[in-house]
Amino acid sequence: MSHVLRLAIVDPNDVTRESVKMTLLGLETVWLEAECSRYEFFPDVVNQTNPDIGFVALDSDPEKALNLVADLRTSAPDCGILVSSSSTDGSLILRAMRAGVREFLTYPLKPEDLVTALQRITHQRFGGPNASSKGCSVIAVTGATGGVGATSLAVNLACAFAANPTNSVVLVDIDLSLGDADVCLDSIPEYTIADVAQNVSRLDFTLLKRSLTKHTSGLYLLPRPVQLEDVRLITQDDLQRVIGLLKATFTHMVIDTSKSFSALDMLAMEMADHVLLVTQLDLPCLRNVVRLMMSFEGYGNLKEKVKVIVNRSGRDNSQISLKKAQETIGSEVFWQLPNDYRVMVEVRNNGVPLLKHAPKAPITQAIGQMADALAGSISGSGSGSTESDVKTSRRWLSLWPARGKS
Repeated sequence: MSHVLRLAIVDPNDVTRESVKMTLLGLETVWLEAECSRYEFFPDVVNQTNPDIGFVALDSDPEKALNLVADLRTSAPDCGILVSSSSTDGSLILRAMRAGVREFLTYPLKPEDLVTALQRITHQRFGGPNASSKGCSVIAVTGATGGVGATSLAVNLACAFAANPTNSVVLVDIDLSLGDADVCLDSIPEYTIADVAQNVSRLDFTLLKRSLTKHTSGLYLLPRPVQLEDVRLITQDDLQRVIGLLKATFTHMVIDTSKSFSALDMLAMEMADHVLLVTQLDLPCLRNVVRLMMSFEGYGNLKEKVKVIVNRSGRDNSQISLKKAQETIGSEVFWQLPNDYRVMVEVRNNGVPLLKHAPKAPITQAIGQMADALAGSISGSGSGSTESDVKTSRRWLSLWPARGKS
């Protein structure tokens, strides 16, 4: 959220009030202005502190709490009211809404539900295109085959986002068997995604961040499991909850998927805002792009989120031409990354990101510009082709005439 929300909470129950406080204190975009243990004192607290949001726990005395909400609607009309209750009784929810409640959350609170509610209130209060109704930007990076540089792109794209001090960025490695994002960053994590997944139901924002490894670039890392046998411990429900918590905590998330397109990979891509499909201009890669794009049609709007990235562009004259590649895959190339083998070998072997090792290198600049494009600062470049230039042919044989052409 781009705005820091000032909150005041009231809950006569010390245990639940402390739990809500700890959840709120884990959010960088929330300032806990005041807390109160008596419903009758809360109007004075709101009047003195003028918070953006008043958080009212109903369970101690629902009647008294709802009367308080109705009073606040008159005495503090600019204060958005958010309430929580362990009850899901429809009549209670209806009465709360009629009293002027903006959001109704059930207890125990899920951190991701709380953040979503706060985002909606932020949008209602501040409005406009700059209000943070979008939340976290999630980018999944995958490869059309192994060895095309998907992990290198994921790591260095995440570092490019983290270079902006206004961003908080996390990199999640879900190549559970062979992922090496931690190696690319020369990190020895204390916890992995298996640890987080096994304890996800007990995590709050503070514990979640403590489970991540922070790199010197400012990037947070959640790596793949250490032991192969731990891979089976991570379910789709676990991963969905982990991604939800991370979305509620960070402004940007980059997910490095495996090349197996497992159920976990597909879930991550479906939850992402953008899917970067990394390829090279050769026959096997482009054939896989066609195959994958056809398969993605069966996953809701997944195909529309895919952006094709050509890596190692200009490597040699035997590459298939960009125009022929676009005609074959039936879509525009979103971005091209130049071939810089020497620099990429150095950064991988030394475990340092491009921004630190070679900040002025063409590959570093290209990834930085791509980060700006994904953030909406500039439009995608890629080939410079327009949509009308791209033919829709998807025939597998259309690749064969291009073989050996530049």
